[in-house]
Amino acid sequence: MRQTLKFTRRHFLASAGAAGVVAGSGLAMPSISRAQSRPSFTHGVQSGDVDTSSGMAWVRADRPSHVDFEWATTESFKNARKLHPLTAMPESDFAVKRLLEGLPSDQDIFWRAVATDLTDVNGVSEPITGRFRTAPASRRSVKFTWSGDTVGQGWGIDESRGGMKAYGTMARHQPDFFLHSGDTIYADGPLKESVDLKDGTVWKNIVTPEKSKVAETLDEYRGQWKYNLLDKNVRDLYASVPVFYQWDDHEVLNNWSSSKDLSADDRYTVKDIELLAARAARAYHEMTSIRYAPQEPGRVYRKIAYGPLVDVFFLDMRSYRGPNNDGMASALSPAAQMMGPEQIAWLKRELVNSNATWKVIAADMPLGLIVWDDFANAKGVEAVANGDNGPAKGRELEFADLLRFIKSAGVKNTVWLTADVHYTAAHHYSPDRAQFQDFEPFWEFVSGPIHAGTFGPNGLDMTFGPEVRFIKAPTEEQGQNLPPSAGLQFFGIVEVDGASEQMTVRLMDADDNELWSTTLDPQQSI
Repeated sequence: MRQTLKFTRRHFLASAGAAGVVAGSGLAMPSISRAQSRPSFTHGVQSGDVDTSSGMAWVRADRPSHVDFEWATTESFKNARKLHPLTAMPESDFAVKRLLEGLPSDQDIFWRAVATDLTDVNGVSEPITGRFRTAPASRRSVKFTWSGDTVGQGWGIDESRGGMKAYGTMARHQPDFFLHSGDTIYADGPLKESVDLKDGTVWKNIVTPEKSKVAETLDEYRGQWKYNLLDKNVRDLYASVPVFYQWDDHEVLNNWSSSKDLSADDRYTVKDIELLAARAARAYHEMTSIRYAPQEPGRVYRKIAYGPLVDVFFLDMRSYRGPNNDGMASALSPAAQMMGPEQIAWLKRELVNSNATWKVIAADMPLGLIVWDDFANAKGVEAVANGDNGPAKGRELEFADLLRFIKSAGVKNTVWLTADVHYTAAHHYSPDRAQFQDFEPFWEFVSGPIHAGTFGPNGLDMTFGPEVRFIKAPTEEQGQNLPPSAGLQFFGIVEVDGASEQMTVRLMDADDNELWSTTLDPQQSI
């Protein structure tokens, strides 16, 4: 029997109530007061996918409304440009987002939204405001953060412990953007009201109805996103820092692929993986500030050009994969693919055409770490590596082909950023240590979790010759699934210097301690 929820009035208002504006700050902040006679915004603001001349803006109203947007280059909104309104309707859970375009480069952009009740023109909301800075057209320094894994393994918002503190730590660095590397929600991770910890204290979760069970319906998937936005640290970061989203498995359910079998999982009444994935994908695009791709609505893979120093290539290693299997196919086939031929062709084309100094490949899963589909029995390939340390097989074949292409095409300065494994590490890949050797050396940096259980470390597969240069993971004595209060929550900071074009990568923890860093010199193209 499921535990009876003690869902307080305060928590209900935090979930469904209005959001106001702090006087003089220009930034959206939540309020527990709600004027019933007029609309309100319920979950703060989000910006995303910002480049030199455009960026996305997202809000959610509490009822059918016309939502007017405007933007300006000053906090006073002098000479603001007003845009045609959008309509918030139940079909999208009253969430709306739009592209702000024609923006000046390297400029602070202030934007705000106002909702007008569709049935009462006098019912007008208080404005809600966000901000971001557009990418530079010149070679100014760029700084961004990345991490993954939010509200996983039963660790939700404990307000007495400061909520999702690592988000607040990232915000204090004032990055140009935050790259969320996947597992942005845990749709398969119900929360309990309390969890007894080894140190004798109790972790106390805020629990909403949607977070009390696994997500199956569209509204339940939407509720996973709305839960994360209850946290003040998250809302404050999103009000001023654009989020560049990708996804992995937990946006749908753990380790999902076409081979996933839910027949014995009593938590799910819906057993159809494709139906669950479709509902999850719709909620993902409704509730985030990701751009819309008209050529393939719902597409996650894309490139964001963040000025002349940085291009970010977002991979989707989930939507086009074949079934999770033993990973030992000796030739490329639909069953062995992870990204699929169309995405691979797109990535090769965009890498060759990129003029940016650094090509950041945002991968939702690591290349050389072994991730089992069946963790308990060490069976089945969930990520890329198949664990045999031999020549490329299975999903490794796609990546061998890609790495060979990067070398032969003369693409320089590729750096891979990832999350997924719930610890932080720096890996250097070299053909000198590899079974497959037709590639240039490169770095892969791992971060996360940002607010979830800490696990690891994972084993290495030597097909592409990875070497661990740094690792921070639970010790054997600490065990697995450590709570955020254990101090092993991680994010990374990437800084590219505008003068030298050097890239410095720092691995950080939630308390803002620098754990390790390296500075990479750019290679010049021939």
